[in-house]
Amino acid sequence: MADRDNTKTPRVAKAGEEGRIAIVSASADETEAIAARLGCAAAAGDVIGLVGELGAGKTAFVRGLAAGLGVAPGDVASPTFTMVAEYRGRLPLFHIDLYRLTPGEADIGALREYAAATGVTAVEWFDRLAPGTLDACLRVRIDYAEPGRRLTFEGAGERATRLLAAVPAASR
Repeated sequence: MADRDNTKTPRVAKAGEEGRIAIVSASADETEAIAARLGCAAAAGDVIGLVGELGAGKTAFVRGLAAGLGVAPGDVASPTFTMVAEYRGRLPLFHIDLYRLTPGEADIGALREYAAATGVTAVEWFDRLAPGTLDACLRVRIDYAEPGRRLTFEGAGERATRLLAAVPAASR
């Protein structure tokens, strides 16, 4: 990320609804930069749920989040087969991938333990969790949109609302 042009600014697509912000990112680098700023603002116990189609950029988002937490982004890969990867930075990053699970199949107790841990938890395929499993989270939906991706951030709970407040700073 160090060699990227940081002068580009993602476009805010919509910021009208309270607790919800949408940003259009033109590239994976921009998506990672937005997520890195979020990682800088993250605190122990924060949960970020990622939703999007295959290839939408969920793992790229986690790479940026990792960078903001002081983890080398190149170390981050999707834990599709292991389900959980843990990275050490300023705070631990617990990267969980629920792709191989059917909706409702996740071990809720284990997920709640990660969410209550001393690190930041990022959950790919968050929509595979039963509704209400982890309500106090920042949910990030990544959709294909010209010229790249639309990132829609929705906060639920005090922690997520605090993280959501860091999102507009990423678009300046």
